[in-house]
Amino acid sequence: MKLTIITVCYNSAKTVEDTLKSVVDQSYTDIEYIVIDGGSTDGTLGIINRYAHKIAKVVSEKDNGMYDAMNKGIKLATGDIIGILNSDDFYASNDVIETVVDRFEQSNVECLWGDLSIIDRSDSDKVIRNWKSAPYVAGSFQKGWHPPHTTFFVRKDVYRKYGLFRTDLSTYADYELMLRLLVKNAVTSSYIPKVLTRMRAGGASNKSLFNWIRGNIGSYRAFQLNGLKISAFFIFRKPLGKLGQFIRSW
Repeated sequence: MKLTIITVCYNSAKTVEDTLKSVVDQSYTDIEYIVIDGGSTDGTLGIINRYAHKIAKVVSEKDNGMYDAMNKGIKLATGDIIGILNSDDFYASNDVIETVVDRFEQSNVECLWGDLSIIDRSDSDKVIRNWKSAPYVAGSFQKGWHPPHTTFFVRKDVYRKYGLFRTDLSTYADYELMLRLLVKNAVTSSYIPKVLTRMRAGGASNKSLFNWIRGNIGSYRAFQLNGLKISAFFIFRKPLGKLGQFIRSW
């Protein structure tokens, strides 16, 4: 079973090597690695070129944002399964993809995810927050739950059937996609109770209070766009649902 990993980046010279290395060092061998660069000017491409022998495709050109770049990668992908690993993130161990493929083969589900560690930007050994996820249960999105997208793997046929990322939704297009798949279209899923990815704090959706507020409002709008009922109190309930992640990190 072939698995495609897509990394999107732009001026990511400070972090992208950890991302690249975590992919090329995976124990699973049938990996198609695609890197979509937004036309970096800071040395990112030089770092990518050092790993060119392990990368199937590199595209470097201007795009219309992160989700447009992700869609480019998905359209190029030839793997049975697709995972997206951003340039601030890296896999937690060398057997992550082997674990993911084993679960897909054993369960025959359409998507799966695992746990996430959010780490300090300058100290990758310092865990700021442990995102302990769970299996999907009907009604859980309405309570503020959702999988960590950077651990989310999807069969390519699911993208063909239900569509790609909406590029008009700014920082919450990944949330909308998971909502569309799991809630609206009830794709089959599985959860791996293991940290699959480590993510540096300060990503696009939470690097400022404004973006954090906009993301919560956007998640509410995602329900509306998919014709799903949701209470206005959801905007406040969603962040409260994550408090336990911080408590467990102390």
